[in-house]
Amino acid sequence: MGLALKLLVSSAFMMSLALAVSLITNFAGVFPGELLTAPVRSNLTILLLAIMMTISLSRIPSKNLSPANNPKALVRGLVIGLLISSLIPIVGYLLLKDTEYSKYAAGLVFIAATPFAASVAPLSFILRGDMEHAVRSTIYVYIAALLWIPLIVYLLLGEAVNMKDLMITVIEVIGVPLIVSRFLTRLEIDKRVMAVLLNCIIFFLVWLSVSSTSFDGGIWIMLAFMMIVGLRTFGLGNAVEIIEKRAGIGWSQRVTDILMVSYKNKGIAIALCVATMGPLVPFAMVAIASSIVIEICWVVFMDSVLFSRKRMRRELEKEGSEIGDL
Repeated sequence: MGLALKLLVSSAFMMSLALAVSLITNFAGVFPGELLTAPVRSNLTILLLAIMMTISLSRIPSKNLSPANNPKALVRGLVIGLLISSLIPIVGYLLLKDTEYSKYAAGLVFIAATPFAASVAPLSFILRGDMEHAVRSTIYVYIAALLWIPLIVYLLLGEAVNMKDLMITVIEVIGVPLIVSRFLTRLEIDKRVMAVLLNCIIFFLVWLSVSSTSFDGGIWIMLAFMMIVGLRTFGLGNAVEIIEKRAGIGWSQRVTDILMVSYKNKGIAIALCVATMGPLVPFAMVAIASSIVIEICWVVFMDSVLFSRKRMRRELEKEGSEIGDL
């Protein structure tokens, strides 16, 4: 595999590059706002995210998805993937909503409402996590998100958001992909082709949103939001690791639980924000842009430290699990 292809299939690299290019475009003032107006950005974001979600969810097979197979694991996935992962952004928003930073804090609501990334299932496979738990939880968490997202946004933002537009966006980026993806599960897609396609879509979505974000409040505002989302990502992720390991829970379940509690679907957060916040989008996007920065760092940390090959081998050998070609 050539260097260029290796970089294109690397999610961490493509997200890092997207963020760097986006910030350069933003601070240099060269974003083509006259061409890529707010409505155009909104429609492009929703379309591309719907395509990305359909492809991602299509890799989850339709078999063994019955909630009766392991109801405790399903409940755990719903609680970890929606409730616990959303607590810190919600608290952050409540602390800031009546301050001068209220228009920026709205972005935390969309982070809170967003389910974990659909890539949790393939990442669980790569990291020797509990694939059955990851697959079943992904499908049911995304089904639950059809109601969870409108509920959280309505309770926290109320009339500041057009709920009709929100519901339409949720159906477009989650409901439709959930249905269409079931017809594509048997379609063969080369893993490298899929990774390049998804990474390129993510690159464009990050550039489209962050390039138009308003950082007029200064770098300190972004740093403040980075602390909040850092606590949500690094804090929760490592807390689950420590608690579950001390409880004697094995590697496979810990890996999947950590991914579900820490790795949010930033594309959905972006789509919800740009589709519903109107003139406040450039401000609300600051929190989401901060989340992208932190999650890039989190991906690197997971790959090099938390779920490193050396640590994985040691843990699996201790548990007496199959090592294979690890």
